[in-house]
Amino acid sequence: MKPFFFCVQLCGLVLVAVVGRADVAYPRPREGDVVLRDFAFASGEMLAELRLHYRVIGRPQRDAQGRVSNAVLILHGTTGSGADFLRPEFAGELFGAGQPLDAARHFLILRDGIGHGRSGKPSDGLRAKFPRYGYRDMVKADQRMLTEGLGVNHLRLVLGTSMGGMHTWLWGQLYPDFMDALLPLASVPGQISGRNRVWRRMIIDAIRGDPEWRDGNYTAQPPAVRLAAQMLFYVSSNPVLRREAAPTLSQSDAVLDAFVASHGKTADANDLLYAFEASRDYDPGPALETIRAPLVAINSADDLINPPELGVLEREIKRVARGRAVTIPSSPETRGHGSHTVAKLWKQELEALLRESAR
Repeated sequence: MKPFFFCVQLCGLVLVAVVGRADVAYPRPREGDVVLRDFAFASGEMLAELRLHYRVIGRPQRDAQGRVSNAVLILHGTTGSGADFLRPEFAGELFGAGQPLDAARHFLILRDGIGHGRSGKPSDGLRAKFPRYGYRDMVKADQRMLTEGLGVNHLRLVLGTSMGGMHTWLWGQLYPDFMDALLPLASVPGQISGRNRVWRRMIIDAIRGDPEWRDGNYTAQPPAVRLAAQMLFYVSSNPVLRREAAPTLSQSDAVLDAFVASHGKTADANDLLYAFEASRDYDPGPALETIRAPLVAINSADDLINPPELGVLEREIKRVARGRAVTIPSSPETRGHGSHTVAKLWKQELEALLRESAR
């Protein structure tokens, strides 16, 4: 029987219990917002106020020079939020006492990126008048949030999954001295292209081509949101797990319909459109040599979005001075692209990176 998980909150702690293993406890996250004034986007557009939501666990520590020495920035994937990392398979493996990102020793920052979660996004009211943001805008906003809002002037680690992994590559280039180490998961240091671009374009074109989208001024969610959910379901796992969960035609339809129905309760067409279009400016390839911090890039062999047979990561990592690439073999424990949040699969690599980059 596979282990099952449950979470409760008690006396300011989040307890993550795993059957067959000792309970893991870490402090309850504190939430807040940072409002960035006069934020200029690469498109030339500007917002007088851009709100970024965050969750933090632990407390910052400073060295003798006043530099924060224990801050860890954790970056989520497309359509996600910082809350994604409070799952037992992530927080329960990393945030507890004696674990790699022990919250008693680290200041953990789980932010919601522009257009995601409870940060500023099109569905807040501007709809299609919300500025067209890109990945570089998102990284720039995160850096301002840290320095202006949270008083963090240095990061012990930047760790990102999927889109957050891509942001991690950009962090290493745009702010090369701001962090001690980089851990991008489920990403490659190259433009969105090939099949990865195709499924994203399918979502983008479906929304923009839906007559009910009405140039972003819809009164009800357009039907194209359903296709977006279906595509997310398609790429997020691996064929073996999908077959195990749905071995017949009727079961496959039922599982897919349940996912789409759940996704549709909170999905917004403009938010989805902007989130998928944001990857248009992602291209870390030309500046890989500028990354100075130790970097370990981790992908999984059963990732449909970044399949290892393309060889992109293995080729480009050679240009990163202190870079190393790891591909997790397919196994009953991997979850395709979603392996990035199953920390037991890669936390030994995280521990090695932290040792290597310790000052």
